[in-house]
Amino acid sequence: MDARRVEAALDAMRRGREIAVTSPDGGLAVLPIELATDESLAAFDQPEAADIVLTAHRAASLKLTNQRDAASGPVRIARAPWIDLNVATALADPVLDLATPLKGPFRSRDIGARSAAEAGLNLAKIAGLLPALFVRSLKPADEGLPAVTPEEVAAYVSPERLRIISRARLPIAASDRSVLVAFRGVPEQGEHLALLVGGDPAPDRPPLVRLHSECLTGDVLGSLKCDCGPQLQAALEAIAKEGGGILLYLRQEGRGIGLLNKLRAYQLQDQGFDTVDANLRLGFAIDERDFSIAARMLKLLNVGRVRLLTNNPAKVAGLQAAGIEVAERVPLALPANPHNELYLAVKRDRTGHLL
Repeated sequence: MDARRVEAALDAMRRGREIAVTSPDGGLAVLPIELATDESLAAFDQPEAADIVLTAHRAASLKLTNQRDAASGPVRIARAPWIDLNVATALADPVLDLATPLKGPFRSRDIGARSAAEAGLNLAKIAGLLPALFVRSLKPADEGLPAVTPEEVAAYVSPERLRIISRARLPIAASDRSVLVAFRGVPEQGEHLALLVGGDPAPDRPPLVRLHSECLTGDVLGSLKCDCGPQLQAALEAIAKEGGGILLYLRQEGRGIGLLNKLRAYQLQDQGFDTVDANLRLGFAIDERDFSIAARMLKLLNVGRVRLLTNNPAKVAGLQAAGIEVAERVPLALPANPHNELYLAVKRDRTGHLL
């Protein structure tokens, strides 16, 4: 895998430029809707108007998936003359749904190069953009575009790329004998961290481990909309009380959708959607996190068996599927506040948290 090809494609997408995705089932030129301009779309619409590709989740919120049987993958919308950049932007960004409630009629068409379309949507997610694209068939003039394959995109985000980069002593309030270990893998994910509370774990018993996904609003700014900040502090105290353990700080903001898209989800919550429906309307899965990243970090720390401090069965399943034995699930109970009561109820009732 040549990471430079994927990096060039990601750089182009973040600058609002088109790229090429090639695969055995066909190739596509791709332009992210979020960063398109009238000028870039006019240039992209050659020799004919490009189509639009959305995720199945976003298409379902627009009531488009009943037009085709294959609703589990990307949905391709034929571009009618009236679908300009403003209409496409309204299709891509659900924050605009109430401002433009009447959309359509639209005509779905065969997705064509499915693996290329899926890879293009995944690239948009990696780049921190909304997963919504203008697409068209490749033409001879596209030979100079940054180009990638679905296989290269998948390899680029593989947890196997993670490596330990550095470690240093870090006294914290919960334990002044703690050590911080930094991991580097996919640049877009940032540096994942492992805090060895009380120092290196004892080799004769499974350590108490907490997987904590980064939450800038909760961890740093003290947001009351979620329970992330209190969970982080309670986990550190619980691990220290056990005599030591590991807190993995995963750079998976907003359940893996990124900070900017999490703020979009907050806007949707203010419109009356819960956290699950907000993610789906944005075009993401309910939870985009990859817990095999945490498993890779534990293996690099020579930890293969853990007691997991969590209320989320998906974390237990994710670690076990990636080869880490979970000897015990240890609950982490915290009281609700008036601002996060609904958030916690959704965790319990819709995402299976054991609260």
